[in-house]
Amino acid sequence: MSERPKLALIAIGGNSIIKSGQRGTIEEQFENIEETCRSIVQLVIRGFRIIVTHGNGPQVGAQLLRSELAAHQVYTHTLDVCVADTQGSMGYMIQNSLQRALDDNNRNDEVGSVVTQVVVDENDPAFKNPTKPVGPFYTEDEAKEKTDKLGWSMVEDAARGYRRVVPSPKPLEIVEDRLIKAAVDDDIIVIAVGGGGVPVVRRKDRLYGIEAVIDKDRASSILAQSLKADLFIISTDAEKVYLNFKKPDQKELDRVTIEEAKRYMEAGHFPPGNMGPKVEAVINYLEAGGKQAIITSPEFLGTAVDGKTGTHFVKE
Repeated sequence: MSERPKLALIAIGGNSIIKSGQRGTIEEQFENIEETCRSIVQLVIRGFRIIVTHGNGPQVGAQLLRSELAAHQVYTHTLDVCVADTQGSMGYMIQNSLQRALDDNNRNDEVGSVVTQVVVDENDPAFKNPTKPVGPFYTEDEAKEKTDKLGWSMVEDAARGYRRVVPSPKPLEIVEDRLIKAAVDDDIIVIAVGGGGVPVVRRKDRLYGIEAVIDKDRASSILAQSLKADLFIISTDAEKVYLNFKKPDQKELDRVTIEEAKRYMEAGHFPPGNMGPKVEAVINYLEAGGKQAIITSPEFLGTAVDGKTGTHFVKE
């Protein structure tokens, strides 16, 4: 019996779907997604089975803002429902773009999206200490106004401005992992764990939604571990991971061991609201038996898999 093709899980960032300086219109998001999907198809052509996960920071923030601004006219949405909404809309955009990119390469692979729930602990300390950035960037004055008028928690994010932060509990379990595995085993390209998954808690063996946003890289790592993915790729807005990011002594990283990554994290090179969760997700995947992990930007997916760019993480 022939060996199954390798499985690659590709986690694309919500911020790479809305690029810095863009308003985030649907047209802009489609254009950026289409660019990413053309790169993903290069991995399909190389023979990989594919799972795509995605972030939703700007998108879920926009959903929250719409809900709050229109509260006097229509019912509001809780944060977990906002996550589910973005799973549907962004899943559609990625699915549609992937189908067209496959058609352009004379491929007839099937693509499907799975609304995915992820279990968290409702006693997670994150609920008392919100850290996950969502929504657009604001100036310092705008951030102060949001804090004063709406009670938002705001933080400065990677020198790009200020963003709202919400609770981001640790993901524990992907509820639909068996469904996702069945689809992948049937050679369907699957879009799942959108925005880190809809956060749910277990109460007497029943699932209930809770207001939070789960980090998509941490949740993607859990799924990659569960499905024993051969390759875990985190696609972000930088070609490589850097030490001293955006400083005069910035240094790019080509190959990093688990021990080196841990050392760099302890030294503060990977901030919690930016590269930190990505590197942590990669470490967790490798320590759980994962084989290979890469962090790079969407346009370099193919060349990174070929070993020509990106930051490659290895066990030793």
